[in-house]
Amino acid sequence: MTTTTQTGTRADDRATAVAARATDLTKVYGQGETRVVALDNVSTEFRKGEFTAIMGPSGSGKSTLMHCMAGLDSVSSGSARIGDTELSALKDKQLTRLRRDKIGFIFQAFNLLPTLTAAENITLPMDIAGRRPDQPWLSKVIETVGLSGRLAHRPAQLSGGQQQRVAVARALAAKPEIIFADEPTGNLDSRSGAEVLGFLRNSVRELGQTVVMVTHDPVAASYADRVIFLADGRIVDELRDPTADDVLERMRRLPGGNPRTPGFDATARTS
Repeated sequence: MTTTTQTGTRADDRATAVAARATDLTKVYGQGETRVVALDNVSTEFRKGEFTAIMGPSGSGKSTLMHCMAGLDSVSSGSARIGDTELSALKDKQLTRLRRDKIGFIFQAFNLLPTLTAAENITLPMDIAGRRPDQPWLSKVIETVGLSGRLAHRPAQLSGGQQQRVAVARALAAKPEIIFADEPTGNLDSRSGAEVLGFLRNSVRELGQTVVMVTHDPVAASYADRVIFLADGRIVDELRDPTADDVLERMRRLPGGNPRTPGFDATARTS
């Protein structure tokens, strides 16, 4: 039976609607002898309210896939869509507006402005766009990532894990249709990494967010609902409801697969 949430959205809608889709997506760099096919006719979709991890050996195309889907890089052929919007059809200003309004980004390097407080960093994209934050939503996000007592602190006064929490909150605050995270725990210790992944997991489960994360770490991938594996620019495997051991085993089977030793305690996972 279909159920209805407090927001009026049918519970099965979130499970079937697509936040982003790649269709026969190809990305080629260079020409002639320097020609490199980074993505080779990749087709996949990222469903709303789902946490997807992208994994593969170095050079497999995982970061290229994320950058093309996020509108940070152009495609050579095929299609990359956010919702019903074809990214290649957009002019530069339209693409900038779409990234600002519909996409959240979390990077390994945090990318916080050192002169702003945590609260100011969180709302900065909306401030630039001239939009007022939805205060109940913003409060919910801040509570979810555990920053209520740190909002007046500047980045230098925060630990690495706390800075990445600010980056997570910044990505969530504008209610994006999808969040792309590029190795978000790469600069964190094991405890902080587990905390940030738990917050991303909670944002999907409690806030209905859609998250796509590139990672090398099998334990990080185990927080996802689904893992897709790339090798030589193609999707070669997929795993749902992953465990770290399952991911590690799949990675070992890939051409050139040499997965990083899991960096943090799997028992810290928030399921």
